[in-house]
This record gives sequence, structure tokens and C-alpha cells, in this order.
Amino acid sequence: MSSTSRTLTSPALPREHLGLVLGFVGMAIFGGTLPATRIAVSAIDPLAMTALRTAIAGLCSLALLVVLRRPPPPRRLWPQLAIAMICVSIAFPFLMALGVQTVDASHGGVVLGILPIATALVAVVITHERPRPLFWIASMAGAALVIAFALRQGGGTFSAGDLFLFAAVAVSAIGYAFSGRLTAQMPGWEVISWVLVMALPISLPAAALTMPADIGQIALKPWLSLLYVALFSQWIGFFAWNAGMAMGGIARVSQVQLLQPFVTFALAAFFNDETITLQILLFAAAVVATVAISTRTRSRPAPVVQG
Repeated sequence: MSSTSRTLTSPALPREHLGLVLGFVGMAIFGGTLPATRIAVSAIDPLAMTALRTAIAGLCSLALLVVLRRPPPPRRLWPQLAIAMICVSIAFPFLMALGVQTVDASHGGVVLGILPIATALVAVVITHERPRPLFWIASMAGAALVIAFALRQGGGTFSAGDLFLFAAVAVSAIGYAFSGRLTAQMPGWEVISWVLVMALPISLPAAALTMPADIGQIALKPWLSLLYVALFSQWIGFFAWNAGMAMGGIARVSQVQLLQPFVTFALAAFFNDETITLQILLFAAAVVATVAISTRTRSRPAPVVQG
């Protein structure tokens, strides 16, 4: 390779690698969402927990945007922000909270493991990303492993909790893809912050109406879990996640989330006293292999649209 060629291509590689690193950080934060949510819903109603986590994150977002004097997004971006708001800050946390009422956090982590392939499919539709065939083969293999494991754990069927979690996957994939698309117009932290601020007219009244009547009787652990999902899962985690998708590509970085079930397993074992079996560890090794293949498969560039 000539020196000119190296000069032209080398700057892109660190940016893609940094995107994968930031995506991994965001994924690790999201990995704690199910264990924390399961603890929170043991004492707080799912609807109240969803309203409270979104309201807390929204108020923090509003404060940050005011302090930094950020102007409102252009009106042409409001429809995309509204879609992301409905999916990421309302529908996903509520469906997930309903799901983990009846299934373990580790089981939920497996079901949510199909999120990367769902996100990649949405990304192809809305951003015209064109992953190579090997990307899809590795992604489908990873998703198939996740589904097979969930069916094996459930005795060949999906529970009501599984159905809520699959619905959560669908809305989350849409929200993630639109959030990633918006990072081309503004920083990732600003995208999620405006999404949460837009939700305040809904989340604040909902939080006031659904506030637990026995608030003084709720133990400290559920409150700490609520704060985690509000500040980290709902807000700070997206700082890294959205920036990672902007740098590395939505379809490519989303595959890092195939690792998320195993972060969830580790945290569920520690905080929820759930058992991690040899089967889970072997399954983890197989999924990690598919992630290693898919993240090394570059996306074809989308066609340039003039005007």
C-alpha cells in the first residue's frame, strides 16, 4: 500500500474502533437495566417506575441543556425525535418492566439479545446502510442462538413475559435506529437529552399520578435501582451508545449488544442471586464468536443523495 493510500484510509479506522469502544461502554451500562428493573418492580408498579425514571432523566436533561445553553433542535428533526421519544423513553421501559415481573433478569437478558439484529434491520430501512452478506450471516447466527437458548430455557415455549420483552425489542430497535440517525445532525448526548425533555409533558404528570401511596415503606434497594435505570440506563448510557453508532455505523455497532445478555447474567448473579450455569457460559462463547465476525465486517457505504 502506498503512503498516500495509508494517509487516506488510516484516519477512518480509529474512528470506527472508537465507535465500537463507546458502543461497548453503552452496552455495559444497559446490561444493568434488567437486574435493576427487576429489583425496582418488586416494590414499585411498572407504570409508576416507567414514569418516574423518565421524569427524573428528563429533568436532569433539561438542567444540562439549560446550563450549556443549547438551542432547540430544528423543527424538521422533531418528528424523528418524537418517534425516538415514544420508543426509547416510554414504550421500551414500560414493556420491559412488565416483562421482568414474571421472568428472571437473566432470562430477559437472553430475549433482549435479539435486539442487535432488529436494530440492524431498522437501520437498513431508514439509513440505507448496506451490510455485507457475512455481516448478516453472523448476525442471524447470533440471533438464532439467542432464540434457541430462550426456547430451551422455557421448555419450548415463550411466556407472557417473553412476549412483553419481544415487543420491547421491536420498539427499542426503532428508537435506537432513529437515535443513531439523529446523531448525524447533533451530538449523541444532545439527542437523548432532547428526547427526554420532549417526554416531560407526559412523564411528569404520569409520575405525579402514579406515585406509590406507600412511598415511605419502600426499601432503599428499589429506590437505588430506580435511580440507576433513570440516570444511567435512560440517559447517560445513551451518551456513549449514540456517539458509538455515529462513529461506527448503526448496523455494525449494534452487534456489540449481542454481548449484553452476558453482562446481564453477571449482574443478575451478583445482585439478584440468579444462577449462571455451564450452558449459559458455553452459549456466551458461541455468541461472542458471532459478534467477533460481524464487527469485523464493514458496511457498504450508503448511496449519496444530492439535495
